[in-house]
Formats: sequence, C-alpha cells, structure tokens
Amino acid sequence: MRVRDGVPDPVGLNDPEYLWGLRAAVGALVDYGLTGIEQGEDFSEPIPSAAFTQAQRAARIGVSLGTVLLRYTAGYALLEGFVIEEAESGDLLTQGNVVRHVLSVYASVLERLTSSIAEEYARELERTGRSLEQRHAEHVQRLLAGERVDVDSLGYQLDAWHLGVIATGPEAQGVLRGLAASVNRQLLAVPQGEETVWAWLGGYRRLAVDEHERLLSTAVGTAGALAIGDPGKGLDGWRLTHKQAQAALPVARHRRGRPTRYAEHMLAAAALRDETLARSLHEMFLSPLASQRDGGTAMRATLRAYVAAERNASSTGHALKVSRRTVETRLRAVEQLLGRSLRTCLAELEVALLIEELDGVGA
Repeated sequence: MRVRDGVPDPVGLNDPEYLWGLRAAVGALVDYGLTGIEQGEDFSEPIPSAAFTQAQRAARIGVSLGTVLLRYTAGYALLEGFVIEEAESGDLLTQGNVVRHVLSVYASVLERLTSSIAEEYARELERTGRSLEQRHAEHVQRLLAGERVDVDSLGYQLDAWHLGVIATGPEAQGVLRGLAASVNRQLLAVPQGEETVWAWLGGYRRLAVDEHERLLSTAVGTAGALAIGDPGKGLDGWRLTHKQAQAALPVARHRRGRPTRYAEHMLAAAALRDETLARSLHEMFLSPLASQRDGGTAMRATLRAYVAAERNASSTGHALKVSRRTVETRLRAVEQLLGRSLRTCLAELEVALLIEELDGVGA
C-alpha cells in the first residue's frame, strides 16, 4: 500500500488488525474526499466511522498521532495527484478558477478530517487511561530494550548528542529542568516510580567543557542523588549514556548533594556490580589496616579526608583537627602496611573505602 510504505515508521505495521484497519480507513476516506469534491462547499457528511476506529486502534497500540495524521495526509496527497491528472486529461487546467475551487474544497475536507481524527485519538487515550507520561515511559523502555518504536511521540530528537542523567528525590523533575536550562538542552524526562526520574539532555553538538562545569555547578546541593553518564551520539549513544548513569546511581546515592559522573567513578560503579572485584579491593587495600590497635579506624578516616582534600595534607589535618605531621605519619604507615606507595594506588584505595561504606564490606 503506497500510503503505508510512504511513511518511514514501522510502528503498527506488524499488527494485522492495524494494517487491515488502515486499508479500510484509507479506502473510506478516499471516497469521502471524492464526495466532498463533488458536493463542494456545501459538503457536510460525517467523517467515516472506519477512520475513527483506526484512530482509536492507533492510540491503543502506541502509534503516534503524528504518524496517524501523516499517513492520512499521504493518502490525500495521492488523491490530490489523481484529481490533477483528471483535470489535465479533461483539459480543466486551462480553467484556473475551477481547479482552484476544487483544491480549496479539498483542503477544507482534509482540515476537517485531521482535526476530527486528532480529537478522537485524544479521547481514546483518555478513555484507556494511558497518560502521555505513561506512554513515554513505555516507549523509552522498549527503545532501551532494542525494539523499534515510534519515536515521534517522545518529542525528543534521537539523532543528536545525549547526556544520560538519573535524579532521585521529591524535587527530581525540577532539578532536571534546571540542568537542561543551564546548558540550553532539550529534556526527555521519564519518571520511574515516585521519586526517581530517568532523563536525557539532548542537543546537536557535544557539550563543551565549560558547559559541563556549568551543569555540574547547577547540580551541586541537590537533595537527592544525581548520576550522570558520558555524552553519547545517536540511538546507541542514547542507550549507552543511560546505562552509565544507571551504573553510577548507587555511588550517587551515597554522595547526596554532589553530582556523580560515571567517568569519574566507573571503577566504583563496576565494583558495586562485581562482588569479586569489590572483595578483592577490600582484601588488598583495607584488610592490611586491620592489624592496627584501633582496627585501622584512624587510617581509614585519614585516607577519606585526604581524598576529599585532593591529596593536600594540610587541608586533611585541618578537617581532622590534627597536625599535618600526624597526617603524613599515618599515610606513611598505610604505605608500609600495603607495601606500595599511595601515588600508585590511591584511586583503588578510594574505591575500596567507598565500597566499604556502600556495601558494609569489612570493618
């Protein structure tokens, strides 16, 4: 069918009932259009019931309203071509007023049709109790699973650059709107339960370094967790950046008030999903500290403060209310217990400490 094949959207085309209904509706609407042209401006026949039935069916199975109207418009474009061909064969093109009148009536019929179909589509969505938000969530889940679905209904461009974000907390929606506005990005936000929202920030160019910094500074101090993936392009990038945000979310839940980028915490994210890695990090970097009289409590506190202070011993001492010399002494003792310099393993130590806090592994 030329109407079906002329619209590059696969949604519904594997549904026999939908295909049958599409044929029936297009056939009825062609007759309707021809009748309208014949009767002229006085035409007042009701829209064929087959068209309303098909609009209802499309709403139920997830075909977007845009696709529905595009298919009908494509059908009427074919009908318009047929009318012009008939006018040419009947030498009516020389009678410009006649042809203009016919096309004017034709446009009026098409406008009445699309308006009525759109209203019926909306009524069916309301009748079935499926909100636009629910439909978006369903389509997003199917897209993430690798299925081909109607993306027009999302109102979001997938052939662009994306940044996956997951926010939690009662203000998650507002936080995400603020982030999108701070870097002038399109926002696709899909709630997952009461206080978790999956989101994507989209644009036709990759975020610049200063935009990343602005986004992160906007997010500082949020009440809930905020996990951020790496930028990805196109549909594959859209999926990957979301998976990265998902992997970073357990870390972000621990760092409430601070945005958590997957790129900066990927080892911790991986360790949370891999029990062998998590326990290996603990055994290699934390178990040796247990030989201390306090079970390594002071060393752990010093290491955490040292990491938070970006490896500045003076700032670490200030945070712990001890001298710089005490900090340096504790750090040297850690190196002796581990048998390696902190310069070579501080990143792994940081992850081991974080995993211990998140999972309760070890002391």
